Amino acid sequence: MKSQLINVAVVGAGAFGRHHARVYRQLADEAEAVRLIGVVDTNTERADSVAREFGCRAFGSVENLLSTYGETNAATIAVPTVHHSAVARNLMAAGVDVLIEKPIAASLSESDELIHLAAQHARIAQAGHLERFNPAIRGTVPLVTEPMFFEVHRLSVFSPRSLDVDVVLDLMIHDLDVVISFVKSPIREIRAVGLPILSPKIDIANVRLEFESGCVANLTASRVSTERVRKLRFFQPQQYISVDYSRQEVLVFSIDADGKNPGTPSANPQIKVFKPPIVTEEPLHAELKSFIHAVRERSEPIVSLVEGKRALEAALAVVAAINQHGSKVRLDSLHAGD
Repeated sequence: MKSQLINVAVVGAGAFGRHHARVYRQLADEAEAVRLIGVVDTNTERADSVAREFGCRAFGSVENLLSTYGETNAATIAVPTVHHSAVARNLMAAGVDVLIEKPIAASLSESDELIHLAAQHARIAQAGHLERFNPAIRGTVPLVTEPMFFEVHRLSVFSPRSLDVDVVLDLMIHDLDVVISFVKSPIREIRAVGLPILSPKIDIANVRLEFESGCVANLTASRVSTERVRKLRFFQPQQYISVDYSRQEVLVFSIDADGKNPGTPSANPQIKVFKPPIVTEEPLHAELKSFIHAVRERSEPIVSLVEGKRALEAALAVVAAINQHGSKVRLDSLHAGD
């Protein structure tokens, strides 16, 4: 497979699926050895529209795709979360490598099944945690030493998409994944609060995580904000690092007591400011290029299903903590009286 054309499909022609189809087609146009062969959706009109836009065929089911293109090598799964497990099961059993959008499954038991099936069928299976491929995050990874405190904000304006899950599983899970990958320590305690605002699900949430290492992380996610904010800031010994996901920028503030740290002096001569060079790239482009590389080389993906399960486990624990807090303060009764 190292030299052959990789035939890819996208299952789910909604907003996410359309972008995956767009980028696969873009990779092909950039002379990557990849070919978008089909888009699958039970809504055949939507599948037809995306297929026409990006020059491939439309299918109403995975079975139709596989019966037409038995040589399908890889696929993105971008259907609603409750269908991830069934779709991934069928594809992997047919010998297709998969990239499963986050969250990888609706439950931990389903994620365990997916991990088992990937091993059983010797499939490449990647979790679709997009922010891991944000150039700002990739540029920050080499700078991480011993993070002790995080402040994270992910605010978005309201959109009717992804209302089948809470904001924790829709938006916050990105930051949970990144923070956990930086800290590399088990979570000791979770305290959280959340509220439904414009949907029946939790639309705004705040959580405080304490890790076994002693690190503390405060995360806020909202899909009912009047502005878009995607920022992560953290402190570690002698350093403060600020990451702007949207701008793909990183700022490093370092105590320079010995005169060895890079950067320019700030108002305080003992603190130097350093802006690491970042090569900008659309995160989805980087993610799909990495997935195709893993498929071609038969190598471990950058974000494995095990890591996808780890992020899901944390997100579900946050939702449980929110529900526990809600029952404590009797949120249900407060809403019932409105």
